[in-house]
Amino acid sequence: MDKSESLENIAVLIDADNAQLTKLSLILEELSTYGRIVVKRAYGNWKAPALKNWEELLKTLAIKPEQQFAYTTGKNATDLSLAIGAMDLLHTQRYDAVALVSSDSDYTPLAIRLREAGIYVFGVGEVKTPLSFRNACDNFILTQNLGDVEKVKVAPIEETKVTKKPSQPTPAADLSVIHSHLKTASERYQDADGWVNISSAGGYIKRVMPDFDSKTYGFTKLTDLIKNYPKLYESKTYPGKGTVTIFAYRCIPCA
Repeated sequence: MDKSESLENIAVLIDADNAQLTKLSLILEELSTYGRIVVKRAYGNWKAPALKNWEELLKTLAIKPEQQFAYTTGKNATDLSLAIGAMDLLHTQRYDAVALVSSDSDYTPLAIRLREAGIYVFGVGEVKTPLSFRNACDNFILTQNLGDVEKVKVAPIEETKVTKKPSQPTPAADLSVIHSHLKTASERYQDADGWVNISSAGGYIKRVMPDFDSKTYGFTKLTDLIKNYPKLYESKTYPGKGTVTIFAYRCIPCA
């Protein structure tokens, strides 16, 4: 079972200098789907004009504000204060997961240290977040995918090569990485008939690509992405334990 499915105590640490105020409620809702949030702290200099709008929402969401004065110009004392807070929580040995809400790559060493200690690490940030921080986490949640996300229609890969203009973003190029991971997952986890359970494939993709979210590619779920490419994958569902329905796929050999 994926470790993220058995989390009990989650600590959420927010860098107010590098987090989206408008997404806070959605961030907590998303993290709550993984387990019980027992610590909610936001770090920042609350006397700074840039954070003047935070107070009301912090009260509403019961987030504890941690004051951190800027002792000198040009230095971000908030980063260090949050890191110290995270290490204090680590040494209590009461938490099995920590969520670092920031788009700042300076938290990369902290995420690495927490993982080395056996803590499951969530990162939560914008699409601008550097890959170093994303990949240092077990699960990186892109805030653009929280809430009412406008679905982007992604054309099948063979059609996209023809219709996409060079100056536009190319979802097919990004999706080629996902197709590669799905193929690798199939090779590693398939049964005797070539079928692979979607949970095994999804878990593998999340391990090698912590910021993976099917919504980024215009699909609600990974199963929808797979079903959108009938020339690449066969799919089926079958009953599991109790009321669970299992989705499986297998790769179609190239002609």
